[in-house]
Amino acid sequence: MVTQTIDRSQVERLVRQMLSDRQAPQESRQIRPERHNGGPNPLLVNVSARHAHVCQSDLETLFGPGARLSKLKDLYQQGEFASEQTVNLVGPRSRLIPGVRILGPVRDYTQVELSYTDGVYMGIQLPLRISGNHENTPGCVLVGPHGVLDLRQGVIRAERHVHMGPDDLGHYGVSDGDYMKLRIEGPCGMIFDRVKVREHPRVKLEVHIDTDEGNACDLGSATRMELTR
Repeated sequence: MVTQTIDRSQVERLVRQMLSDRQAPQESRQIRPERHNGGPNPLLVNVSARHAHVCQSDLETLFGPGARLSKLKDLYQQGEFASEQTVNLVGPRSRLIPGVRILGPVRDYTQVELSYTDGVYMGIQLPLRISGNHENTPGCVLVGPHGVLDLRQGVIRAERHVHMGPDDLGHYGVSDGDYMKLRIEGPCGMIFDRVKVREHPRVKLEVHIDTDEGNACDLGSATRMELTR
């Protein structure tokens, strides 16, 4: 658990100072090798960059009363999208990560997903969690154009996982909550253990790993990927 004390004037000073930084916001990368291992659906591995989810009340704190998320582009899963709205994150070391994109639609909770590298930079000891599990998690400060949100909990490193529908569950012989292995073949090939299965009746087959994991295996150079039990 990390706690921090930071006043609004300090946040605003940091934002003005750091927004001149040329660090570009990260974007998710989707890799679609030609082969999909004989299953009923193509296997997609998505490098999920740092991002935030917000509830409506927190969205209005950051962007003003009545604020709504506006779509920048659709994501792979139906109904999900990258919004045009971004926020700046401030951690306990008074370091800032600018331009963290909010993904839509709005949720029942606010959550920030970072990589371990981001956590080290920010001075936050990130717990490894499945999305929505915020018990005993640290917080950070979110800065929007309208206001500042002192998020008390909800900053995590997302556990790598695979979204599966009923056909995929049957093909791979797994159930919700099981763990699988993801084999990446290529110049920097490796095997990722403990890829958690997340079931939903209307999702497309998709693996989510973060930027640290995607960089470690140089996912862009992958020649083949395979899920196994």
